[in-house]
Amino acid sequence: MTRDAAWSLLKQYNKEPFHLQHGRVVGDVMRWYAVDLGLGDEADYWEIVGLLHDIDFEQYPEEHCVKGVDILREHGVEESIIRSAMSHGYGMTGTQFQPEQLMEKVLYTVDELTGLIGAAALMRPSKSVSDMEVKSVKKKFKDKAFAAGCSRETIANGASMLGWDLDELFAKTIEAMRSSEAVD
Repeated sequence: MTRDAAWSLLKQYNKEPFHLQHGRVVGDVMRWYAVDLGLGDEADYWEIVGLLHDIDFEQYPEEHCVKGVDILREHGVEESIIRSAMSHGYGMTGTQFQPEQLMEKVLYTVDELTGLIGAAALMRPSKSVSDMEVKSVKKKFKDKAFAAGCSRETIANGASMLGWDLDELFAKTIEAMRSSEAVD
């Protein structure tokens, strides 16, 4: 599957600008992480998984990460992409896939974290991640009422799965989001 094919498929099932932007941001962040982790030859694959991870969320929120399996299979998407994309909902949705590969652990973690960072950026005078600092994200992370839909538990569990402390995770994800054309 190509990036363009993944983007077209995402747009077939998602119409809301927010959901499309989120798919692009997560795809871009996943690409950045692949390169940062020395897996640049897998960057296209990581981006495609990021683009497709919420394919079912807009139309089937109650069956998120379950209905996505059927949708992606119906379109002939590789099983490895399906498994990886749907693993991001582990413990939050009815998905059967636990994050096991490095890429799946990154997706599991940054899906929630990009939402938190994006919401924090909107509170800044610049409305941008370009001047975001780790301490700002930490403050918002501790405030459970802020962006309450972003699971702090998932972010912390993901950081633990990756063996990263939260400061490192926040710094890397801010940098990754700065590289995304879909941000700002």
